[in-house]
Amino acid sequence: MTHRDRSKCKQAVRAKRPVRCKQVALGAVLLSMGLQCACGAPESRAPESAEVRHQREHDILQQLIEINTTDSSGSTTVAAQAMAQRLREAGFAAADVVVLGPNQRKGNMVARYRGLPGSNLKPILIIGHLDVVEARKEDWSTDPFRLVEQDGYFYGRGTQDMKDSDAIAVADFIRLRNEGFVPDRDIILALTADEEGGTSNGVDWLLKNHRDLIDAGFALNPDSGGVSAENGKPIAVEFEAAEKLYGDYQLLATNPGGHSSLPRPDNAIYHVTDALERLQSTEFPFELNAVTREYFTQMARIESGDIAADMRAILKSPPDPQAIARLSKDPRYNSTMRTTCVPTMLAGGHAFNALPQRAEANVNCRIFPGHSQEQIRLDLVRLFDDAKLSVRFRADTGELLDHGSGRKAMDPPPLNPGFMRALRSVSQQMWPGIPVLPIMETGASDSIFTMMADIPSYGINGVLIDRDDVRMHGRDERVKIESYYRGAEFYYLFLKALTTAKH
Repeated sequence: MTHRDRSKCKQAVRAKRPVRCKQVALGAVLLSMGLQCACGAPESRAPESAEVRHQREHDILQQLIEINTTDSSGSTTVAAQAMAQRLREAGFAAADVVVLGPNQRKGNMVARYRGLPGSNLKPILIIGHLDVVEARKEDWSTDPFRLVEQDGYFYGRGTQDMKDSDAIAVADFIRLRNEGFVPDRDIILALTADEEGGTSNGVDWLLKNHRDLIDAGFALNPDSGGVSAENGKPIAVEFEAAEKLYGDYQLLATNPGGHSSLPRPDNAIYHVTDALERLQSTEFPFELNAVTREYFTQMARIESGDIAADMRAILKSPPDPQAIARLSKDPRYNSTMRTTCVPTMLAGGHAFNALPQRAEANVNCRIFPGHSQEQIRLDLVRLFDDAKLSVRFRADTGELLDHGSGRKAMDPPPLNPGFMRALRSVSQQMWPGIPVLPIMETGASDSIFTMMADIPSYGINGVLIDRDDVRMHGRDERVKIESYYRGAEFYYLFLKALTTAKH
Protein backbone atom coordinates (compact mmCIF):
# COMPACT_ATOMS: atom_id res chain seq x y z
CA MET A 1 0.00 0.00 0.00
CA THR A 2 1.35 3.40 -0.97
CA HIS A 3 1.60 6.38 1.36
CA ARG A 4 -1.22 8.01 -0.62
CA ASP A 5 -3.45 4.93 -0.16
CA ARG A 6 -2.83 4.91 3.58
CA SER A 7 -3.61 8.60 3.83
CA LYS A 8 -6.87 8.28 1.88
CA CYS A 9 -7.96 5.31 3.99
CA LYS A 10 -7.23 7.14 7.26
CA GLN A 11 -9.27 10.13 6.11
CA ALA A 12 -12.19 7.92 5.11
CA VAL A 13 -12.18 6.09 8.44
CA ARG A 14 -12.07 9.34 10.44
CA ALA A 15 -14.99 10.67 8.38
CA LYS A 16 -16.85 7.33 8.76
CA ARG A 17 -17.18 7.05 5.01
CA PRO A 18 -17.29 3.65 3.26
CA VAL A 19 -14.06 2.97 1.47
CA ARG A 20 -12.62 0.30 -0.79
CA CYS A 21 -8.91 0.03 -0.20
CA LYS A 22 -6.08 -2.44 -0.41
CA GLN A 23 -5.89 -4.74 2.53
CA VAL A 24 -2.14 -5.31 2.46
CA ALA A 25 -0.64 -3.44 5.39
CA LEU A 26 -4.00 -1.76 6.07
CA GLY A 27 -4.47 -3.61 9.32
CA ALA A 28 -1.36 -1.99 10.78
CA VAL A 29 -2.58 1.45 9.71
CA LEU A 30 -5.95 1.06 11.38
CA LEU A 31 -4.59 -0.69 14.45
CA SER A 32 -2.28 2.29 14.98
CA MET A 33 -5.46 4.38 15.07
CA GLY A 34 -7.18 1.96 17.46
CA LEU A 35 -9.65 0.88 14.76
CA GLN A 36 -10.52 -2.35 12.97
CA CYS A 37 -10.51 -2.74 9.18
CA ALA A 38 -14.04 -3.04 7.80
CA CYS A 39 -13.04 -2.80 4.16
CA GLY A 40 -13.73 -6.48 3.45
CA ALA A 41 -11.50 -6.56 0.38
CA PRO A 42 -10.04 -10.00 -0.31
CA GLU A 43 -6.37 -10.46 0.37
CA SER A 44 -4.41 -12.03 -2.46
CA ARG A 45 -3.04 -15.46 -1.61
CA ALA A 46 -1.32 -18.29 -3.40
CA PRO A 47 -3.70 -20.70 -5.20
CA GLU A 48 -4.92 -23.61 -3.12
CA SER A 49 -4.08 -27.19 -3.98
CA ALA A 50 -6.71 -29.32 -5.74
CA GLU A 51 -6.86 -31.52 -2.65
CA VAL A 52 -7.80 -28.59 -0.41
CA ARG A 53 -10.40 -27.32 -2.89
CA HIS A 54 -11.97 -30.72 -3.40
CA GLN A 55 -12.23 -31.31 0.34
CA ARG A 56 -14.10 -28.03 0.76
CA GLU A 57 -16.34 -28.80 -2.22
CA HIS A 58 -17.07 -32.24 -0.78
CA ASP A 59 -17.80 -30.92 2.71
CA ILE A 60 -20.19 -28.23 1.49
CA LEU A 61 -22.09 -30.71 -0.68
CA GLN A 62 -22.27 -33.19 2.18
CA GLN A 63 -23.58 -30.54 4.56
CA LEU A 64 -26.31 -29.48 2.13
CA ILE A 65 -27.39 -33.03 1.23
CA GLU A 66 -27.66 -33.98 4.89
CA ILE A 67 -29.92 -31.02 5.74
CA ASN A 68 -33.50 -32.03 4.96
CA THR A 69 -35.03 -29.22 2.88
CA THR A 70 -38.22 -30.93 1.68
CA ASP A 71 -41.46 -28.96 1.82
CA SER A 72 -43.17 -31.43 4.15
CA SER A 73 -40.69 -31.66 7.01
CA GLY A 74 -37.46 -29.89 6.08
CA SER A 75 -36.11 -26.38 6.48
CA THR A 76 -34.33 -24.26 3.91
CA THR A 77 -33.53 -21.82 6.72
CA VAL A 78 -31.12 -24.32 8.30
CA ALA A 79 -29.36 -24.78 4.94
CA ALA A 80 -29.32 -21.04 4.24
CA GLN A 81 -27.80 -20.30 7.64
CA ALA A 82 -25.17 -23.02 7.17
CA MET A 83 -24.06 -21.55 3.84
CA ALA A 84 -24.12 -18.02 5.26
CA GLN A 85 -21.87 -19.14 8.11
CA ARG A 86 -19.38 -20.65 5.67
CA LEU A 87 -19.18 -17.43 3.68
CA ARG A 88 -18.78 -15.28 6.79
CA GLU A 89 -16.06 -17.57 8.10
CA ALA A 90 -14.32 -17.17 4.73
CA GLY A 91 -14.19 -13.41 5.25
CA PHE A 92 -17.35 -12.08 3.66
CA ALA A 93 -18.73 -9.11 5.59
CA ALA A 94 -21.75 -9.91 7.75
CA ALA A 95 -23.70 -7.12 6.05
CA ASP A 96 -23.12 -8.81 2.69
CA VAL A 97 -24.55 -12.19 3.73
CA VAL A 98 -28.16 -12.23 4.92
CA VAL A 99 -30.82 -14.88 5.56
CA LEU A 100 -34.41 -13.74 5.24
CA GLY A 101 -37.83 -15.01 4.31
CA PRO A 102 -41.55 -14.74 5.06
CA ASN A 103 -41.44 -17.49 7.71
CA GLN A 104 -38.95 -19.23 9.97
CA ARG A 105 -38.78 -22.53 8.07
CA LYS A 106 -38.38 -21.16 4.54
CA GLY A 107 -35.35 -18.88 4.65
CA ASN A 108 -33.38 -17.58 1.66
CA MET A 109 -29.69 -16.63 1.70
CA VAL A 110 -28.44 -13.66 -0.30
CA ALA A 111 -24.69 -13.01 -0.48
CA ARG A 112 -22.87 -10.26 -2.35
CA TYR A 113 -19.32 -10.63 -3.64
CA ARG A 114 -18.10 -7.03 -3.91
CA GLY A 115 -16.53 -6.01 -7.21
CA LEU A 116 -14.44 -3.07 -8.35
CA PRO A 117 -15.39 0.14 -6.55
CA GLY A 118 -17.10 2.62 -8.80
CA SER A 119 -17.94 0.02 -11.46
CA ASN A 120 -20.87 1.07 -13.65
CA LEU A 121 -21.61 -2.55 -14.60
CA LYS A 122 -24.80 -3.97 -13.12
CA PRO A 123 -24.32 -7.03 -10.88
CA ILE A 124 -24.61 -10.61 -12.04
CA LEU A 125 -27.15 -12.66 -10.08
CA ILE A 126 -26.78 -16.41 -9.49
CA ILE A 127 -29.96 -18.14 -8.31
CA GLY A 128 -30.26 -21.66 -6.95
CA HIS A 129 -33.02 -23.31 -4.92
CA LEU A 130 -32.16 -25.09 -1.70
CA ASP A 131 -35.35 -27.14 -1.38
CA VAL A 132 -35.66 -30.63 -2.79
CA VAL A 133 -38.54 -32.94 -3.67
CA GLU A 134 -39.69 -35.57 -1.22
CA ALA A 135 -37.67 -38.78 -0.88
CA ARG A 136 -38.63 -41.87 1.11
CA LYS A 137 -35.78 -43.88 2.57
CA GLU A 138 -37.59 -47.16 1.90
CA ASP A 139 -37.66 -46.38 -1.84
CA TRP A 140 -33.91 -45.82 -2.13
CA SER A 141 -30.97 -48.20 -2.01
CA THR A 142 -29.17 -45.55 0.09
CA ASP A 143 -30.33 -42.99 2.65
CA PRO A 144 -31.49 -40.02 0.50
CA PHE A 145 -30.41 -37.56 3.19
CA ARG A 146 -26.86 -38.83 3.52
CA LEU A 147 -24.10 -38.17 1.01
CA VAL A 148 -23.03 -41.68 0.04
CA GLU A 149 -19.94 -42.29 -2.10
CA GLN A 150 -20.38 -45.45 -4.14
CA ASP A 151 -19.08 -46.77 -7.48
CA GLY A 152 -17.66 -43.40 -8.46
CA TYR A 153 -20.87 -41.49 -7.69
CA PHE A 154 -22.21 -39.23 -4.96
CA TYR A 155 -25.73 -40.42 -4.02
CA GLY A 156 -28.26 -38.26 -2.19
CA ARG A 157 -31.37 -36.18 -2.71
CA GLY A 158 -30.28 -33.01 -4.46
CA THR A 159 -27.10 -34.33 -6.08
CA GLN A 160 -28.61 -33.45 -9.46
CA ASP A 161 -31.38 -31.02 -8.48
CA MET A 162 -29.71 -28.87 -7.39
CA LYS A 163 -27.64 -28.92 -4.21
CA ASP A 164 -24.61 -29.87 -6.29
CA SER A 165 -24.79 -26.46 -8.01
CA ASP A 166 -25.58 -24.66 -4.74
CA ALA A 167 -22.49 -26.18 -3.15
CA ILE A 168 -20.38 -25.31 -6.20
CA ALA A 169 -21.48 -21.66 -6.07
CA VAL A 170 -20.61 -21.34 -2.38
CA ALA A 171 -17.29 -23.17 -2.79
CA ASP A 172 -16.33 -21.00 -5.79
CA PHE A 173 -17.21 -17.80 -3.92
CA ILE A 174 -14.82 -18.90 -1.18
CA ARG A 175 -12.12 -19.98 -3.65
CA LEU A 176 -12.26 -16.69 -5.56
CA ARG A 177 -12.10 -14.68 -2.36
CA ASN A 178 -9.22 -16.72 -1.00
CA GLU A 179 -7.30 -15.92 -4.18
CA GLY A 180 -7.98 -12.21 -3.79
CA PHE A 181 -9.98 -12.00 -7.01
CA VAL A 182 -11.85 -8.72 -7.51
CA PRO A 183 -14.56 -9.00 -10.20
CA ASP A 184 -15.37 -6.08 -12.48
CA ARG A 185 -18.83 -5.86 -10.88
CA ASP A 186 -20.68 -7.31 -7.90
CA ILE A 187 -21.76 -10.95 -8.04
CA ILE A 188 -24.89 -11.83 -6.06
CA LEU A 189 -25.70 -15.37 -4.93
CA ALA A 190 -29.29 -16.12 -3.90
CA LEU A 191 -29.94 -19.60 -2.48
CA THR A 192 -33.67 -19.80 -2.16
CA ALA A 193 -36.71 -21.68 -0.93
CA ASP A 194 -39.89 -22.92 -2.58
CA GLU A 195 -38.89 -23.96 -6.08
CA GLU A 196 -39.72 -27.62 -5.53
CA GLY A 197 -42.59 -27.07 -3.10
CA GLY A 198 -44.60 -24.40 -1.32
CA THR A 199 -45.65 -21.00 -2.60
CA SER A 200 -45.00 -17.28 -2.27
CA ASN A 201 -41.34 -17.45 -1.38
CA GLY A 202 -37.96 -17.86 -2.99
CA VAL A 203 -36.91 -15.78 -5.98
CA ASP A 204 -40.45 -14.49 -6.52
CA TRP A 205 -40.68 -13.27 -2.91
CA LEU A 206 -37.24 -11.67 -3.01
CA LEU A 207 -38.06 -9.80 -6.21
CA LYS A 208 -41.33 -8.50 -4.79
CA ASN A 209 -40.01 -7.60 -1.33
CA HIS A 210 -36.23 -7.09 -1.60
CA ARG A 211 -35.54 -6.26 -5.23
CA ASP A 212 -32.59 -4.09 -4.17
CA LEU A 213 -30.77 -7.15 -2.80
CA ILE A 214 -30.89 -9.13 -6.03
CA ASP A 215 -31.36 -6.60 -8.82
CA ALA A 216 -28.95 -7.42 -11.63
CA GLY A 217 -28.05 -6.92 -15.27
CA PHE A 218 -28.66 -10.60 -15.94
CA ALA A 219 -29.07 -13.84 -14.01
CA LEU A 220 -27.40 -17.23 -14.12
CA ASN A 221 -29.42 -20.26 -13.06
CA PRO A 222 -27.43 -23.51 -12.68
CA ASP A 223 -30.74 -25.38 -12.36
CA SER A 224 -30.73 -25.75 -16.13
CA GLY A 225 -28.19 -26.43 -18.84
CA GLY A 226 -25.10 -28.52 -18.23
CA VAL A 227 -22.83 -30.92 -20.05
CA SER A 228 -24.89 -33.48 -21.93
CA ALA A 229 -23.16 -36.83 -22.34
CA GLU A 230 -23.63 -40.33 -23.71
CA ASN A 231 -21.86 -43.17 -21.90
CA GLY A 232 -19.73 -40.63 -20.06
CA LYS A 233 -18.60 -38.88 -23.25
CA PRO A 234 -19.56 -35.18 -23.48
CA ILE A 235 -21.50 -34.30 -26.62
CA ALA A 236 -22.62 -30.70 -25.94
CA VAL A 237 -22.39 -27.89 -23.41
CA GLU A 238 -26.03 -26.84 -23.13
CA PHE A 239 -27.33 -23.56 -21.77
CA GLU A 240 -30.92 -22.53 -21.23
CA ALA A 241 -31.87 -19.55 -23.40
CA ALA A 242 -35.66 -19.96 -23.18
CA GLU A 243 -38.13 -21.58 -20.83
CA LYS A 244 -41.59 -23.03 -21.01
CA LEU A 245 -44.34 -21.86 -18.66
CA TYR A 246 -45.82 -24.16 -16.01
CA GLY A 247 -49.57 -24.59 -15.60
CA ASP A 248 -51.84 -26.97 -13.66
CA TYR A 249 -55.52 -27.40 -14.55
CA GLN A 250 -58.30 -29.17 -12.66
CA LEU A 251 -60.77 -31.22 -14.69
CA LEU A 252 -63.90 -31.66 -12.56
CA ALA A 253 -67.19 -33.46 -13.13
CA THR A 254 -69.96 -33.65 -10.51
CA ASN A 255 -73.11 -35.76 -10.45
CA PRO A 256 -76.04 -36.53 -8.08
CA GLY A 257 -74.77 -40.11 -7.96
CA GLY A 258 -76.94 -42.99 -6.84
CA HIS A 259 -76.91 -46.72 -6.27
CA SER A 260 -74.35 -48.67 -8.28
CA SER A 261 -76.98 -51.28 -9.16
CA LEU A 262 -78.68 -48.66 -11.35
CA PRO A 263 -75.89 -47.30 -13.57
CA ARG A 264 -76.48 -44.47 -16.06
CA PRO A 265 -74.42 -43.18 -18.98
CA ASP A 266 -74.12 -39.84 -17.20
CA ASN A 267 -71.24 -40.77 -14.89
CA ALA A 268 -68.73 -38.28 -13.44
CA ILE A 269 -65.83 -40.68 -13.94
CA TYR A 270 -66.81 -41.21 -17.61
CA HIS A 271 -66.77 -37.46 -18.22
CA VAL A 272 -63.23 -37.16 -16.87
CA THR A 273 -61.86 -40.28 -18.55
CA ASP A 274 -63.43 -39.32 -21.89
CA ALA A 275 -61.63 -35.97 -21.66
CA LEU A 276 -58.34 -37.65 -20.84
CA GLU A 277 -58.72 -39.99 -23.84
CA ARG A 278 -59.12 -36.94 -26.08
CA LEU A 279 -56.05 -35.41 -24.52
CA GLN A 280 -54.04 -38.61 -25.04
CA SER A 281 -54.85 -38.67 -28.75
CA THR A 282 -54.31 -34.96 -29.43
CA GLU A 283 -51.01 -33.13 -29.82
CA PHE A 284 -50.55 -29.40 -29.58
CA PRO A 285 -49.26 -27.79 -32.78
CA PHE A 286 -45.62 -27.98 -33.80
CA GLU A 287 -43.69 -24.76 -33.08
CA LEU A 288 -40.18 -23.38 -33.34
CA ASN A 289 -38.58 -20.24 -32.01
CA ALA A 290 -35.09 -18.83 -32.46
CA VAL A 291 -33.68 -20.96 -29.63
CA THR A 292 -35.23 -24.28 -30.61
CA ARG A 293 -34.40 -23.69 -34.29
CA GLU A 294 -30.73 -23.24 -33.39
CA TYR A 295 -30.96 -26.24 -31.05
CA PHE A 296 -32.17 -28.57 -33.80
CA THR A 297 -29.72 -27.07 -36.29
CA GLN A 298 -26.80 -27.99 -34.05
CA MET A 299 -28.29 -31.30 -32.89
CA ALA A 300 -28.55 -32.37 -36.55
CA ARG A 301 -24.74 -32.17 -36.63
CA ILE A 302 -24.41 -34.19 -33.43
CA GLU A 303 -26.99 -36.90 -34.25
CA SER A 304 -26.65 -39.18 -37.25
CA GLY A 305 -28.73 -41.18 -39.69
CA ASP A 306 -32.50 -40.83 -39.76
CA ILE A 307 -32.65 -38.68 -36.62
CA ALA A 308 -30.31 -36.07 -38.08
CA ALA A 309 -32.23 -36.14 -41.38
CA ASP A 310 -35.53 -35.62 -39.56
CA MET A 311 -34.11 -32.67 -37.66
CA ARG A 312 -33.06 -31.02 -40.89
CA ALA A 313 -36.50 -31.78 -42.35
CA ILE A 314 -38.44 -30.01 -39.59
CA LEU A 315 -36.35 -26.88 -40.14
CA LYS A 316 -37.53 -26.59 -43.74
CA SER A 317 -40.39 -24.35 -44.83
CA PRO A 318 -42.85 -25.94 -44.62
CA PRO A 319 -41.64 -28.49 -42.08
CA ASP A 320 -42.00 -32.17 -42.92
CA PRO A 321 -44.99 -33.53 -40.91
CA GLN A 322 -43.71 -37.10 -41.04
CA ALA A 323 -40.34 -36.00 -39.63
CA ILE A 324 -42.19 -34.16 -36.87
CA ALA A 325 -44.17 -37.31 -36.06
CA ARG A 326 -41.04 -39.46 -35.91
CA LEU A 327 -39.13 -37.03 -33.68
CA SER A 328 -42.19 -36.65 -31.44
CA LYS A 329 -41.73 -40.26 -30.30
CA ASP A 330 -38.69 -39.08 -28.30
CA PRO A 331 -40.02 -37.27 -25.19
CA ARG A 332 -37.10 -34.81 -25.21
CA TYR A 333 -37.66 -33.68 -28.79
CA ASN A 334 -41.45 -33.79 -28.48
CA SER A 335 -41.37 -31.40 -25.52
CA THR A 336 -39.04 -29.07 -27.39
CA MET A 337 -41.44 -28.78 -30.37
CA ARG A 338 -44.76 -27.94 -28.71
CA THR A 339 -46.83 -27.26 -25.62
CA THR A 340 -47.43 -30.52 -23.75
CA CYS A 341 -50.24 -31.43 -21.36
CA VAL A 342 -50.46 -34.68 -19.41
CA PRO A 343 -52.65 -36.01 -16.56
CA THR A 344 -50.69 -36.34 -13.34
CA MET A 345 -53.36 -37.06 -10.70
CA LEU A 346 -56.76 -38.74 -10.74
CA ALA A 347 -59.49 -39.14 -8.10
CA GLY A 348 -63.15 -40.08 -8.13
CA GLY A 349 -66.01 -41.67 -6.29
CA HIS A 350 -66.77 -42.00 -2.60
CA ALA A 351 -67.93 -45.62 -2.07
CA PHE A 352 -67.48 -49.01 -3.72
CA ASN A 353 -71.25 -49.47 -4.14
CA ALA A 354 -72.26 -45.94 -5.17
CA LEU A 355 -72.24 -44.01 -8.42
CA PRO A 356 -69.59 -41.31 -8.23
CA GLN A 357 -70.76 -37.88 -7.21
CA ARG A 358 -67.40 -36.35 -8.10
CA ALA A 359 -64.40 -37.13 -10.29
CA GLU A 360 -61.40 -34.98 -11.03
CA ALA A 361 -58.01 -35.04 -12.64
CA ASN A 362 -55.04 -32.72 -12.65
CA VAL A 363 -53.58 -31.93 -16.05
CA ASN A 364 -50.06 -30.51 -16.00
CA CYS A 365 -49.04 -28.36 -18.96
CA ARG A 366 -45.67 -27.03 -20.06
CA ILE A 367 -46.49 -24.09 -22.29
CA PHE A 368 -44.42 -23.06 -25.31
CA PRO A 369 -43.17 -19.44 -25.21
CA GLY A 370 -45.66 -16.98 -26.65
CA HIS A 371 -48.78 -18.58 -25.11
CA SER A 372 -50.54 -17.75 -21.85
CA GLN A 373 -51.95 -20.02 -19.17
CA GLU A 374 -55.45 -18.79 -19.99
CA GLN A 375 -55.01 -19.53 -23.69
CA ILE A 376 -54.11 -23.14 -22.90
CA ARG A 377 -57.08 -23.46 -20.52
CA LEU A 378 -59.41 -22.36 -23.32
CA ASP A 379 -57.70 -24.79 -25.71
CA LEU A 380 -58.45 -27.61 -23.25
CA VAL A 381 -62.09 -26.50 -22.91
CA ARG A 382 -62.50 -26.64 -26.70
CA LEU A 383 -60.73 -30.00 -26.89
CA PHE A 384 -62.90 -31.68 -24.23
CA ASP A 385 -66.13 -30.07 -25.50
CA ASP A 386 -68.15 -31.24 -22.49
CA ALA A 387 -70.57 -28.87 -20.79
CA LYS A 388 -70.61 -31.07 -17.68
CA LEU A 389 -66.84 -30.84 -17.24
CA SER A 390 -65.19 -27.73 -15.80
CA VAL A 391 -61.58 -26.82 -16.54
CA ARG A 392 -60.09 -24.50 -13.94
CA PHE A 393 -56.60 -23.11 -13.54
CA ARG A 394 -54.76 -23.99 -10.33
CA ALA A 395 -52.96 -20.87 -9.07
CA ASP A 396 -49.64 -20.94 -7.19
CA THR A 397 -51.62 -20.59 -3.96
CA GLY A 398 -53.70 -23.68 -4.80
CA GLU A 399 -56.78 -21.57 -5.51
CA LEU A 400 -58.87 -22.82 -8.43
CA LEU A 401 -59.78 -20.12 -10.94
CA ASP A 402 -62.22 -20.06 -13.84
CA HIS A 403 -59.54 -18.24 -15.79
CA GLY A 404 -55.80 -18.57 -16.12
CA SER A 405 -53.47 -16.03 -14.60
CA GLY A 406 -52.15 -13.24 -16.77
CA ARG A 407 -48.79 -14.98 -16.91
CA LYS A 408 -47.45 -15.65 -20.37
CA ALA A 409 -44.47 -17.76 -21.36
CA MET A 410 -41.68 -15.30 -21.99
CA ASP A 411 -40.00 -14.95 -25.35
CA PRO A 412 -36.26 -15.79 -25.28
CA PRO A 413 -34.08 -12.92 -23.98
CA PRO A 414 -31.34 -11.54 -26.23
CA LEU A 415 -28.04 -13.33 -25.68
CA ASN A 416 -25.58 -11.26 -23.67
CA PRO A 417 -22.31 -10.98 -25.68
CA GLY A 418 -20.10 -11.14 -22.59
CA PHE A 419 -21.96 -14.22 -21.36
CA MET A 420 -21.56 -15.99 -24.70
CA ARG A 421 -17.87 -15.04 -25.03
CA ALA A 422 -17.04 -16.35 -21.56
CA LEU A 423 -19.13 -19.50 -22.01
CA ARG A 424 -17.56 -20.45 -25.33
CA SER A 425 -14.04 -19.72 -24.10
CA VAL A 426 -14.28 -21.79 -20.92
CA SER A 427 -16.23 -24.60 -22.60
CA GLN A 428 -13.53 -25.00 -25.24
CA GLN A 429 -10.87 -24.91 -22.53
CA MET A 430 -12.50 -27.75 -20.60
CA TRP A 431 -14.16 -29.76 -23.42
CA PRO A 432 -12.32 -28.95 -26.66
CA GLY A 433 -14.36 -29.35 -29.82
CA ILE A 434 -17.68 -29.77 -28.00
CA PRO A 435 -20.43 -27.44 -29.30
CA VAL A 436 -22.14 -24.87 -27.08
CA LEU A 437 -25.83 -25.49 -27.57
CA PRO A 438 -28.81 -23.23 -26.66
CA ILE A 439 -31.81 -25.11 -25.29
CA MET A 440 -35.34 -24.36 -24.20
CA GLU A 441 -36.05 -25.58 -20.69
CA THR A 442 -39.01 -27.92 -21.10
CA GLY A 443 -39.61 -28.14 -17.38
CA ALA A 444 -39.74 -25.08 -15.17
CA SER A 445 -37.27 -23.16 -13.08
CA ASP A 446 -37.02 -19.98 -11.07
CA SER A 447 -35.72 -18.21 -14.17
CA ILE A 448 -39.37 -17.55 -15.05
CA PHE A 449 -39.52 -15.04 -12.18
CA THR A 450 -36.32 -13.21 -13.05
CA MET A 451 -37.31 -13.06 -16.71
CA MET A 452 -40.72 -11.63 -15.80
CA ALA A 453 -38.86 -9.03 -13.72
CA ASP A 454 -36.94 -7.95 -16.85
CA ILE A 455 -33.71 -9.63 -15.76
CA PRO A 456 -32.43 -11.67 -18.74
CA SER A 457 -31.70 -15.16 -17.45
CA TYR A 458 -29.56 -18.02 -18.69
CA GLY A 459 -29.36 -21.54 -17.32
CA ILE A 460 -25.85 -22.94 -17.20
CA ASN A 461 -23.76 -25.33 -15.14
CA GLY A 462 -20.73 -27.46 -15.83
CA VAL A 463 -21.80 -30.78 -14.31
CA LEU A 464 -21.72 -33.65 -16.81
CA ILE A 465 -24.75 -35.96 -16.71
CA ASP A 466 -25.50 -38.81 -19.09
CA ARG A 467 -28.72 -38.38 -21.04
CA ASP A 468 -30.00 -41.74 -19.83
CA ASP A 469 -29.06 -41.14 -16.18
CA VAL A 470 -31.22 -38.12 -15.35
CA ARG A 471 -32.49 -38.97 -11.86
CA MET A 472 -33.69 -35.65 -10.52
CA HIS A 473 -36.94 -36.12 -8.57
CA GLY A 474 -36.39 -39.89 -8.78
CA ARG A 475 -34.94 -42.65 -6.64
CA ASP A 476 -31.19 -43.05 -6.10
CA GLU A 477 -30.40 -39.57 -7.40
CA ARG A 478 -26.68 -39.33 -8.08
CA VAL A 479 -23.85 -37.41 -9.74
CA LYS A 480 -20.46 -38.66 -10.84
CA ILE A 481 -17.81 -37.58 -8.37
CA GLU A 482 -15.44 -36.49 -11.12
CA SER A 483 -18.26 -34.56 -12.84
CA TYR A 484 -19.05 -32.69 -9.65
CA TYR A 485 -15.46 -31.52 -9.16
CA ARG A 486 -15.11 -30.58 -12.82
CA GLY A 487 -18.37 -28.69 -12.55
CA ALA A 488 -16.89 -26.65 -9.71
CA GLU A 489 -13.83 -25.92 -11.84
CA PHE A 490 -16.01 -24.87 -14.75
CA TYR A 491 -18.02 -22.37 -12.73
CA TYR A 492 -14.90 -20.94 -11.13
CA LEU A 493 -13.32 -20.32 -14.55
CA PHE A 494 -16.62 -19.11 -16.00
CA LEU A 495 -17.20 -16.52 -13.25
CA LYS A 496 -13.64 -15.26 -13.63
CA ALA A 497 -13.98 -14.97 -17.41
CA LEU A 498 -17.36 -13.31 -17.05
CA THR A 499 -16.20 -10.68 -14.56
CA THR A 500 -12.69 -9.86 -15.72
CA ALA A 501 -12.66 -6.21 -16.82
CA LYS A 502 -12.81 -6.62 -20.59
CA HIS A 503 -16.50 -6.78 -21.45
